[in-house]
Amino acid sequence: MKYILIFLCSLFILLETSQAQKIFIPMDLAQTNHLKAYGLTYWVLKQGQEVDWLLNYRGGSFMTDYSDKIATELRLRGIFFENLDGGSTGKIYAEVQSENNNMDVVRLEKAPKICVYAPPGARPWDDAVRLALEYAEVEHDIIWDEDVVMGKLEKYDWIHLHHEDFTGQFGKFWAAYHNVPWYIQQVALNEGMAKKLGFAKVSQMKLSVVKKIQEFIANGGFMFAMCSATDSYDVALAAEGVDICSEPFDGDPLDMQAQSKLDFSKTNAFENFRIVYDPYEYEISSIDIDPLKIPNPDLDYFTLFDFSAKYDPVPSMLTQCHVNIVHGFMGQTTAFHKEYIKKNVTILGIKEGSDEVKYINGNVGRGTYTWYGGHDPEDYRHNIGDPPTDLSLHKNSPGYRLILNNILFPAAKKKKLKT
Repeated sequence: MKYILIFLCSLFILLETSQAQKIFIPMDLAQTNHLKAYGLTYWVLKQGQEVDWLLNYRGGSFMTDYSDKIATELRLRGIFFENLDGGSTGKIYAEVQSENNNMDVVRLEKAPKICVYAPPGARPWDDAVRLALEYAEVEHDIIWDEDVVMGKLEKYDWIHLHHEDFTGQFGKFWAAYHNVPWYIQQVALNEGMAKKLGFAKVSQMKLSVVKKIQEFIANGGFMFAMCSATDSYDVALAAEGVDICSEPFDGDPLDMQAQSKLDFSKTNAFENFRIVYDPYEYEISSIDIDPLKIPNPDLDYFTLFDFSAKYDPVPSMLTQCHVNIVHGFMGQTTAFHKEYIKKNVTILGIKEGSDEVKYINGNVGRGTYTWYGGHDPEDYRHNIGDPPTDLSLHKNSPGYRLILNNILFPAAKKKKLKT
Protein backbone atom coordinates (compact mmCIF):
# COMPACT_ATOMS: atom_id res chain seq x y z
CA MET A 1 0.00 0.00 0.00
CA LYS A 2 2.86 2.36 0.87
CA TYR A 3 4.46 1.91 -2.56
CA ILE A 4 1.14 2.45 -4.29
CA LEU A 5 0.72 5.81 -2.48
CA ILE A 6 4.25 6.87 -3.40
CA PHE A 7 3.57 5.92 -7.03
CA LEU A 8 0.29 7.86 -7.08
CA CYS A 9 1.90 10.97 -5.52
CA SER A 10 4.74 10.81 -8.02
CA LEU A 11 2.26 10.38 -10.86
CA PHE A 12 0.25 13.38 -9.64
CA ILE A 13 3.36 15.59 -9.48
CA LEU A 14 4.41 14.41 -12.93
CA LEU A 15 0.98 15.17 -14.40
CA GLU A 16 0.88 18.58 -12.70
CA THR A 17 4.25 19.67 -14.04
CA SER A 18 3.66 18.20 -17.49
CA GLN A 19 0.50 20.31 -17.84
CA ALA A 20 2.15 23.46 -16.51
CA GLN A 21 3.00 25.93 -19.26
CA LYS A 22 3.85 28.96 -17.17
CA ILE A 23 5.26 29.83 -13.78
CA PHE A 24 3.31 32.66 -12.17
CA ILE A 25 4.94 34.69 -9.36
CA PRO A 26 2.29 36.83 -7.63
CA MET A 27 3.51 40.10 -6.10
CA ASP A 28 0.47 40.94 -3.96
CA LEU A 29 0.05 40.04 -0.29
CA ALA A 30 0.16 36.33 -1.18
CA GLN A 31 3.90 36.59 -1.91
CA THR A 32 6.16 35.20 0.83
CA ASN A 33 9.29 37.07 -0.26
CA HIS A 34 8.86 40.06 -2.57
CA LEU A 35 12.54 41.02 -2.56
CA LYS A 36 13.83 37.58 -3.51
CA ALA A 37 11.26 37.48 -6.32
CA TYR A 38 13.11 40.31 -8.07
CA GLY A 39 16.38 38.46 -7.76
CA LEU A 40 14.80 35.30 -9.14
CA THR A 41 13.40 37.26 -12.09
CA TYR A 42 16.86 38.69 -12.75
CA TRP A 43 18.31 35.17 -12.52
CA VAL A 44 15.81 33.86 -15.09
CA LEU A 45 16.83 36.65 -17.47
CA LYS A 46 20.48 35.69 -16.92
CA GLN A 47 19.58 32.17 -18.07
CA GLY A 48 18.49 33.66 -21.39
CA GLN A 49 14.75 33.27 -20.75
CA GLU A 50 12.25 36.12 -21.05
CA VAL A 51 9.85 37.14 -18.29
CA ASP A 52 6.54 38.98 -18.55
CA TRP A 53 5.95 41.75 -16.01
CA LEU A 54 2.20 42.08 -15.44
CA LEU A 55 1.85 45.74 -14.53
CA ASN A 56 -0.83 46.45 -11.90
CA TYR A 57 -1.91 42.79 -11.87
CA ARG A 58 -1.75 41.42 -8.33
CA GLY A 59 0.93 43.90 -7.26
CA GLY A 60 2.99 43.74 -10.44
CA SER A 61 3.40 39.99 -10.84
CA PHE A 62 5.84 38.04 -13.04
CA MET A 63 5.22 35.14 -15.42
CA THR A 64 7.64 32.99 -17.40
CA ASP A 65 7.75 29.64 -19.23
CA TYR A 66 7.77 26.64 -16.92
CA SER A 67 10.94 24.65 -16.28
CA ASP A 68 11.88 22.30 -13.47
CA LYS A 69 15.07 24.29 -12.94
CA ILE A 70 13.18 27.53 -12.30
CA ALA A 71 10.61 25.84 -10.08
CA THR A 72 13.40 24.33 -7.98
CA GLU A 73 15.16 27.69 -7.68
CA LEU A 74 11.92 29.35 -6.55
CA ARG A 75 11.51 26.78 -3.80
CA LEU A 76 15.12 27.14 -2.67
CA ARG A 77 14.72 30.91 -2.37
CA GLY A 78 11.42 30.67 -0.49
CA ILE A 79 9.37 32.46 -3.15
CA PHE A 80 5.67 31.67 -3.58
CA PHE A 81 4.65 30.72 -7.11
CA GLU A 82 1.94 28.88 -9.02
CA ASN A 83 2.06 26.53 -11.99
CA LEU A 84 -0.45 27.55 -14.68
CA ASP A 85 -1.85 25.63 -17.62
CA GLY A 86 -2.64 27.18 -20.97
CA GLY A 87 -6.22 28.06 -20.08
CA SER A 88 -5.32 29.88 -16.86
CA THR A 89 -2.48 31.71 -18.59
CA GLY A 90 -4.77 32.90 -21.37
CA LYS A 91 -7.31 34.25 -18.89
CA ILE A 92 -4.62 36.29 -17.12
CA TYR A 93 -3.30 37.78 -20.37
CA ALA A 94 -6.84 38.61 -21.48
CA GLU A 95 -7.60 40.37 -18.19
CA VAL A 96 -4.32 42.29 -18.13
CA GLN A 97 -4.60 43.49 -21.73
CA SER A 98 -8.30 44.34 -21.62
CA GLU A 99 -8.93 47.99 -22.45
CA ASN A 100 -11.22 48.11 -19.42
CA ASN A 101 -8.38 47.48 -16.97
CA ASN A 102 -5.44 49.69 -16.00
CA MET A 103 -2.98 46.87 -16.55
CA ASP A 104 -0.52 45.78 -19.23
CA VAL A 105 2.22 43.28 -20.04
CA VAL A 106 5.83 44.35 -20.42
CA ARG A 107 8.29 41.77 -21.66
CA LEU A 108 11.64 41.64 -19.87
CA GLU A 109 14.22 40.38 -22.35
CA LYS A 110 17.79 40.65 -21.07
CA ALA A 111 19.36 41.06 -17.64
CA PRO A 112 21.01 44.51 -17.42
CA LYS A 113 24.65 44.82 -16.42
CA ILE A 114 24.61 46.55 -13.04
CA CYS A 115 27.19 48.58 -11.17
CA VAL A 116 27.12 50.44 -7.87
CA TYR A 117 29.20 53.58 -7.32
CA ALA A 118 30.80 53.31 -3.88
CA PRO A 119 34.23 54.17 -2.41
CA PRO A 120 36.72 51.45 -1.47
CA GLY A 121 35.98 50.03 1.95
CA ALA A 122 32.34 51.13 1.96
CA ARG A 123 30.31 48.55 3.85
CA PRO A 124 27.21 47.12 2.14
CA TRP A 125 24.93 48.26 4.96
CA ASP A 126 25.95 51.85 4.30
CA ASP A 127 23.84 51.70 1.15
CA ALA A 128 20.26 50.38 0.94
CA VAL A 129 20.68 49.48 -2.72
CA ARG A 130 23.69 47.24 -2.04
CA LEU A 131 21.72 45.63 0.76
CA ALA A 132 18.83 45.00 -1.62
CA LEU A 133 21.01 43.64 -4.41
CA GLU A 134 22.89 41.30 -2.10
CA TYR A 135 19.76 40.02 -0.36
CA ALA A 136 17.94 39.52 -3.67
CA GLU A 137 21.07 37.81 -5.09
CA VAL A 138 21.50 40.16 -8.04
CA GLU A 139 24.94 40.28 -9.66
CA HIS A 140 26.64 43.68 -9.61
CA ASP A 141 30.05 45.31 -9.70
CA ILE A 142 31.43 48.05 -7.45
CA ILE A 143 33.03 51.02 -9.20
CA TRP A 144 34.29 54.40 -8.05
CA ASP A 145 35.71 57.68 -9.32
CA GLU A 146 38.69 56.31 -11.24
CA ASP A 147 36.51 53.78 -13.07
CA VAL A 148 34.00 56.44 -14.08
CA VAL A 149 36.58 59.02 -15.18
CA MET A 150 38.42 56.36 -17.22
CA GLY A 151 35.26 55.49 -19.16
CA LYS A 152 34.38 52.10 -17.67
CA LEU A 153 30.67 52.95 -17.51
CA GLU A 154 30.43 51.81 -21.13
CA LYS A 155 30.38 48.22 -19.83
CA TYR A 156 27.12 48.73 -17.91
CA ASP A 157 23.43 49.39 -18.47
CA TRP A 158 22.49 50.60 -14.98
CA ILE A 159 24.32 52.49 -12.26
CA HIS A 160 23.37 53.25 -8.69
CA LEU A 161 25.03 56.13 -6.91
CA HIS A 162 26.24 55.59 -3.35
CA HIS A 163 25.00 58.24 -0.91
CA GLU A 164 27.69 60.57 -2.17
CA ASP A 165 28.17 64.34 -1.92
CA PHE A 166 29.12 65.31 -5.45
CA THR A 167 29.82 68.93 -4.47
CA GLY A 168 33.11 67.98 -2.80
CA GLN A 169 31.96 69.00 0.70
CA PHE A 170 32.17 65.46 2.14
CA GLY A 171 28.52 65.39 3.16
CA LYS A 172 29.08 68.53 5.23
CA PHE A 173 30.06 66.28 8.13
CA TRP A 174 33.01 68.54 8.97
CA ALA A 175 31.36 70.44 11.84
CA ALA A 176 30.45 67.31 13.80
CA TYR A 177 33.08 64.79 12.70
CA HIS A 178 36.25 66.55 11.51
CA ASN A 179 38.31 64.93 14.32
CA VAL A 180 36.81 61.46 13.89
CA PRO A 181 39.03 58.84 12.17
CA TRP A 182 36.45 57.71 9.58
CA TYR A 183 35.95 61.31 8.39
CA ILE A 184 39.69 61.97 8.20
CA GLN A 185 40.12 58.76 6.20
CA GLN A 186 37.28 59.70 3.86
CA VAL A 187 38.83 63.09 3.11
CA ALA A 188 42.28 61.57 2.58
CA LEU A 189 40.89 58.90 0.26
CA ASN A 190 39.08 61.45 -1.90
CA GLU A 191 41.96 63.93 -1.97
CA GLY A 192 44.38 61.15 -2.89
CA MET A 193 42.18 60.02 -5.77
CA ALA A 194 41.73 63.61 -7.01
CA LYS A 195 45.51 64.07 -7.07
CA LYS A 196 46.00 60.73 -8.85
CA LEU A 197 43.52 61.73 -11.55
CA GLY A 198 45.07 65.18 -11.99
CA PHE A 199 42.48 67.35 -10.26
CA ALA A 200 43.41 70.20 -7.91
CA LYS A 201 40.29 69.72 -5.78
CA VAL A 202 37.89 66.95 -4.87
CA SER A 203 34.99 69.13 -6.07
CA GLN A 204 36.54 69.22 -9.56
CA MET A 205 36.94 65.44 -9.61
CA LYS A 206 33.34 64.89 -8.49
CA LEU A 207 32.07 67.25 -11.19
CA SER A 208 34.01 65.26 -13.77
CA VAL A 209 32.38 62.08 -12.45
CA VAL A 210 28.93 63.65 -12.68
CA LYS A 211 29.51 64.78 -16.25
CA LYS A 212 30.68 61.29 -17.24
CA ILE A 213 27.51 59.84 -15.71
CA GLN A 214 25.47 62.43 -17.63
CA GLU A 215 27.06 61.18 -20.85
CA PHE A 216 26.25 57.60 -19.83
CA ILE A 217 22.58 58.47 -19.30
CA ALA A 218 22.32 60.54 -22.48
CA ASN A 219 23.62 57.56 -24.45
CA GLY A 220 20.80 55.37 -23.17
CA GLY A 221 21.94 54.40 -19.67
CA PHE A 222 19.85 54.11 -16.53
CA MET A 223 20.84 55.86 -13.31
CA PHE A 224 19.28 55.36 -9.89
CA ALA A 225 20.29 57.38 -6.83
CA MET A 226 19.23 57.80 -3.23
CA CYS A 227 19.95 60.10 -0.32
CA SER A 228 22.52 62.88 -0.94
CA ALA A 229 23.58 61.48 -4.32
CA THR A 230 20.36 63.02 -5.69
CA ASP A 231 20.38 66.74 -4.92
CA SER A 232 24.20 67.03 -4.66
CA TYR A 233 24.40 65.71 -8.23
CA ASP A 234 22.29 68.62 -9.54
CA VAL A 235 24.01 71.18 -7.32
CA ALA A 236 27.36 70.09 -8.74
CA LEU A 237 26.06 70.51 -12.31
CA ALA A 238 24.59 73.95 -11.60
CA ALA A 239 27.82 75.11 -9.90
CA GLU A 240 30.21 74.09 -12.69
CA GLY A 241 33.11 76.58 -12.65
CA VAL A 242 31.90 78.17 -9.38
CA ASP A 243 33.52 77.61 -5.99
CA ILE A 244 30.75 76.72 -3.54
CA CYS A 245 33.03 74.96 -1.02
CA SER A 246 34.00 76.75 2.18
CA GLU A 247 37.63 76.73 3.34
CA PRO A 248 37.33 73.64 5.61
CA PHE A 249 36.48 71.57 2.52
CA ASP A 250 38.97 72.74 -0.11
CA GLY A 251 41.44 75.05 1.62
CA ASP A 252 40.25 78.37 0.19
CA PRO A 253 37.18 80.63 0.60
CA LEU A 254 34.06 80.05 -1.44
CA ASP A 255 32.77 82.54 -3.99
CA MET A 256 30.30 84.73 -2.10
CA GLN A 257 28.57 85.47 -5.42
CA ALA A 258 28.14 81.78 -6.14
CA GLN A 259 24.35 81.81 -5.87
CA SER A 260 23.96 84.30 -8.71
CA LYS A 261 26.31 82.25 -10.90
CA LEU A 262 24.42 78.95 -10.72
CA ASP A 263 23.25 77.65 -14.10
CA PHE A 264 20.00 75.72 -13.66
CA SER A 265 19.84 74.86 -17.36
CA LYS A 266 22.52 72.22 -16.69
CA THR A 267 20.60 70.35 -13.99
CA ASN A 268 18.38 67.30 -14.37
CA ALA A 269 15.55 67.72 -11.88
CA PHE A 270 15.95 70.85 -9.76
CA GLU A 271 16.02 74.58 -10.36
CA ASN A 272 15.91 77.91 -8.49
CA PHE A 273 17.26 76.34 -5.31
CA ARG A 274 19.56 78.16 -2.89
CA ILE A 275 22.94 76.79 -1.90
CA VAL A 276 23.93 76.76 1.78
CA TYR A 277 27.22 78.58 2.38
CA ASP A 278 27.58 77.85 6.10
CA PRO A 279 30.03 74.92 6.68
CA TYR A 280 28.39 74.34 10.07
CA GLU A 281 24.94 73.74 8.54
CA TYR A 282 24.22 70.12 7.62
CA GLU A 283 22.65 70.92 4.23
CA ILE A 284 24.09 71.72 0.83
CA SER A 285 20.99 73.44 -0.57
CA SER A 286 17.35 74.30 0.00
CA ILE A 287 16.16 71.29 -2.02
CA ASP A 288 16.10 68.90 0.95
CA ILE A 289 13.23 68.77 3.45
CA ASP A 290 14.23 70.04 6.89
CA PRO A 291 14.16 66.93 9.14
CA LEU A 292 13.00 69.06 12.05
CA LYS A 293 9.75 69.69 10.17
CA ILE A 294 9.01 65.99 9.78
CA PRO A 295 6.35 64.82 12.27
CA ASN A 296 6.25 61.72 14.41
CA PRO A 297 7.74 58.80 12.42
CA ASP A 298 4.54 56.87 12.96
CA LEU A 299 2.71 59.50 10.89
CA ASP A 300 5.29 59.80 8.11
CA TYR A 301 4.00 58.20 4.88
CA PHE A 302 4.18 58.97 1.18
CA THR A 303 1.74 57.97 -1.57
CA LEU A 304 2.64 56.40 -4.90
CA PHE A 305 0.85 57.91 -7.87
CA ASP A 306 -1.31 55.68 -10.05
CA PHE A 307 -0.21 55.75 -13.71
CA SER A 308 -1.74 54.31 -16.85
CA ALA A 309 0.02 51.01 -17.45
CA LYS A 310 -0.88 51.03 -21.15
CA TYR A 311 0.14 54.62 -21.89
CA ASP A 312 2.71 55.40 -19.16
CA PRO A 313 4.61 52.11 -18.77
CA VAL A 314 7.80 53.69 -17.40
CA PRO A 315 6.35 55.30 -14.24
CA SER A 316 4.05 52.29 -13.92
CA MET A 317 7.03 49.92 -13.75
CA LEU A 318 8.83 52.13 -11.25
CA THR A 319 5.85 52.25 -8.87
CA GLN A 320 4.79 48.59 -8.86
CA CYS A 321 4.02 47.62 -5.27
CA HIS A 322 1.57 45.66 -3.15
CA VAL A 323 0.61 48.88 -1.32
CA ASN A 324 0.20 52.47 -2.55
CA ILE A 325 1.07 54.17 0.74
CA VAL A 326 4.65 53.63 1.92
CA HIS A 327 6.25 54.49 5.25
CA GLY A 328 8.74 57.37 5.02
CA PHE A 329 12.39 57.32 6.11
CA MET A 330 15.10 59.91 6.60
CA GLY A 331 18.57 60.45 5.16
CA GLN A 332 21.19 63.08 4.44
CA THR A 333 18.66 64.06 1.79
CA THR A 334 15.25 62.93 2.98
CA ALA A 335 12.91 64.31 0.31
CA PHE A 336 12.61 67.19 -2.16
CA HIS A 337 10.64 70.43 -1.97
CA LYS A 338 8.22 70.39 -4.89
CA GLU A 339 8.81 74.07 -5.63
CA TYR A 340 12.34 73.29 -6.86
CA ILE A 341 11.38 70.40 -9.18
CA LYS A 342 11.36 71.15 -12.91
CA LYS A 343 8.09 70.83 -14.79
CA ASN A 344 9.33 68.04 -17.07
CA VAL A 345 10.10 65.72 -14.14
CA THR A 346 7.64 62.92 -13.33
CA ILE A 347 6.71 62.79 -9.65
CA LEU A 348 6.24 59.17 -8.59
CA GLY A 349 5.63 59.54 -4.86
CA ILE A 350 4.65 62.48 -2.65
CA LYS A 351 3.54 63.09 0.91
CA GLU A 352 -0.09 64.11 0.57
CA GLY A 353 -1.03 67.53 1.84
CA SER A 354 2.53 68.84 1.57
CA ASP A 355 5.21 69.81 -0.96
CA GLU A 356 7.38 66.87 0.17
CA VAL A 357 8.31 64.75 -2.85
CA LYS A 358 9.98 61.40 -2.22
CA TYR A 359 10.42 59.68 -5.58
CA ILE A 360 10.96 61.16 -9.07
CA ASN A 361 11.93 60.15 -12.61
CA GLY A 362 13.17 62.02 -15.66
CA ASN A 363 14.99 61.74 -18.97
CA VAL A 364 18.42 62.83 -20.15
CA GLY A 365 18.92 62.22 -23.85
CA ARG A 366 18.08 58.57 -24.61
CA GLY A 367 18.36 57.47 -20.97
CA THR A 368 16.63 58.00 -17.66
CA TYR A 369 17.35 58.76 -14.03
CA THR A 370 15.26 57.92 -10.97
CA TRP A 371 15.85 59.55 -7.60
CA TYR A 372 14.54 58.32 -4.26
CA GLY A 373 14.94 60.47 -1.14
CA GLY A 374 16.11 58.94 2.14
CA HIS A 375 18.73 56.42 3.22
CA ASP A 376 17.16 53.10 4.27
CA PRO A 377 13.44 52.25 3.82
CA GLU A 378 13.44 50.00 6.91
CA ASP A 379 15.60 52.14 9.22
CA TYR A 380 13.72 55.37 9.77
CA ARG A 381 16.58 57.43 11.21
CA HIS A 382 19.80 55.65 10.26
CA ASN A 383 22.75 57.05 12.20
CA ILE A 384 26.47 56.62 11.57
CA GLY A 385 27.61 53.39 13.19
CA ASP A 386 24.14 51.83 13.38
CA PRO A 387 24.00 48.06 12.78
CA PRO A 388 23.04 46.81 9.31
CA THR A 389 19.42 46.26 8.38
CA ASP A 390 18.60 42.55 8.20
CA LEU A 391 16.43 42.24 5.09
CA SER A 392 15.40 38.71 6.02
CA LEU A 393 13.21 40.52 8.56
CA HIS A 394 11.81 42.83 5.87
CA LYS A 395 11.44 40.51 2.88
CA ASN A 396 8.11 42.08 1.92
CA SER A 397 9.26 45.71 2.33
CA PRO A 398 7.31 48.12 0.05
CA GLY A 399 10.09 50.71 0.31
CA TYR A 400 12.74 48.24 -0.83
CA ARG A 401 10.47 47.03 -3.64
CA LEU A 402 10.70 50.50 -5.20
CA ILE A 403 14.48 50.14 -5.31
CA LEU A 404 14.29 46.75 -7.01
CA ASN A 405 11.72 47.91 -9.58
CA ASN A 406 14.55 49.99 -10.96
CA ILE A 407 16.92 47.09 -11.67
CA LEU A 408 14.36 45.38 -13.94
CA PHE A 409 13.33 48.57 -15.72
CA PRO A 410 16.28 48.46 -18.20
CA ALA A 411 15.33 44.87 -19.17
CA ALA A 412 11.96 45.95 -20.53
CA LYS A 413 11.22 45.71 -24.24
CA LYS A 414 11.10 49.19 -25.72
CA LYS A 415 7.80 48.60 -27.54
CA LYS A 416 4.62 47.43 -25.86
CA LEU A 417 4.15 43.70 -25.99
CA LYS A 418 1.50 42.29 -28.30
CA THR A 419 0.39 38.90 -27.03
